[in-house]
Amino acid sequence: MNRSAVIFDFDGTLTEPYLDFDVIRAEIGIPSGPILEAMEKMDEAPRRRAEQIIRRYEWEAARNATLQEGAVEVLAACRAAGMPVAILTRNARETLDLVLARYGFVVDAVRTREDAPIKPSPEPVLSLCEELSTEPRRSWVVGDYLFDILSGQGAGAHTVLMIGNGSRPAFAEQADHVIRRLWELLPILGIS
Repeated sequence: MNRSAVIFDFDGTLTEPYLDFDVIRAEIGIPSGPILEAMEKMDEAPRRRAEQIIRRYEWEAARNATLQEGAVEVLAACRAAGMPVAILTRNARETLDLVLARYGFVVDAVRTREDAPIKPSPEPVLSLCEELSTEPRRSWVVGDYLFDILSGQGAGAHTVLMIGNGSRPAFAEQADHVIRRLWELLPILGIS
């Protein structure tokens, strides 16, 4: 258990941001806040309707996904350096699988919203580390949103916030490292 693992968020981290959460919230009828958490509080019929809406948007995003520059190569470099890689997403598995297959991603483990408690819970990070035979304190969580950072921190992992071309968000201070491009991750991990 002395190796490190790298756990990547998917949307906005390995792929370019596509989903417009304000549009999704408006169609579902959620005024603000995290969509999945709001859906958990709904009665059965509105929740089923909301699930259909979010799946429609996720399928559209999967069909139109554009990778972040170097996404496949950075994951391959991590694996070549002996660091297993995982994907932790709040998306559905079927839409994730479509993009993974289309772009030839090779990953060692996956957690979606169907598999485990969702981010910002530390539970999926802990279960991924267990599956990958590593300790959270030796592992890294890389994502583009506060929930990625909170999930990693809660598990005791190192955190990396990827902000792309966007402005630096207020919660960036909570991450151990902030990067604009995936390639910048490799020297942080000690991979040349």
